[in-house]
Amino acid sequence: MMRTEVSSVDRNPVPPAGGENEWEVRPGGMLVQKRDPDEETNRIPPPMIRVRVKYGLVFHEININPRATFGELKKMLSGPTGLHHEDQKLMYKDKVRDSKSYLDVVGVKDRSKMVVVEDPISQERRLLEMRKNAKMEKAAKCISDVSFEVDRLAGQVSAIESVISRGGKVAEKTLLNVIELLMNQLLKLDGITVDGDVNMQGKIQIKRVQGYVETLDALKLKNSTENTNGGVSPQSRRTVVAHRQHEAVRATTEWEIFDSLAAPRSTTKTTTTSTSNTMNPIFNWDLI
Repeated sequence: MMRTEVSSVDRNPVPPAGGENEWEVRPGGMLVQKRDPDEETNRIPPPMIRVRVKYGLVFHEININPRATFGELKKMLSGPTGLHHEDQKLMYKDKVRDSKSYLDVVGVKDRSKMVVVEDPISQERRLLEMRKNAKMEKAAKCISDVSFEVDRLAGQVSAIESVISRGGKVAEKTLLNVIELLMNQLLKLDGITVDGDVNMQGKIQIKRVQGYVETLDALKLKNSTENTNGGVSPQSRRTVVAHRQHEAVRATTEWEIFDSLAAPRSTTKTTTTSTSNTMNPIFNWDLI
């Protein structure tokens, strides 16, 4: 049997007449006519169809594109039925259809009939998601409010620290008031129980508040120590010490003057006494 040889011309067929721009080679080597990228855009849309959807005892007629999905049909049914599109279960030919399925693919035509019912599982899932989102929003707002209040209290902490570091005195009531306000914000943060980024933001604010409370505790101890030492500034204490030293020097000087004045009187008195004793001697005779 003779082998038939295939020429190189047969392996690479020549495009038919009509221009090279009208043909293209597919990845498998097949030569086909080039497709127009604007073909889908310029194509005439198919005519609308009218489907009848039963909900309870009422039929709703919906005009829709046959190339639409069942999910798009559910959204159009939300108004007439009052059901959220995620809570609907749409059945066609006794089979529940997925929201991503296309009407024309499963055979939906003009005047086709469907049934829509409420899906309790989807409704419960959606309500839980709504509650979770609402809780997250509430927690985020609470953290934002706490952050704003902590910023305001941070200014007071800075002012108190500046006064005490310079040796000044701050009323203990003021310190206790700021600490109490910070602790109230800490209680608000402890009551937030959420996950995700909101939880991380809450932890950041908790560490921030705790840092300010620790700073105020240290300042309170320093402030009370200064009050124990007299509650006066270092300059005032230096003035008091200098005054006391001056009084001590003055007292010493007065005593020295007094001693210098009193010394001659004591000598005269001693001399007089000695003279009187010489003029009137006392003899200790024993009389028999």
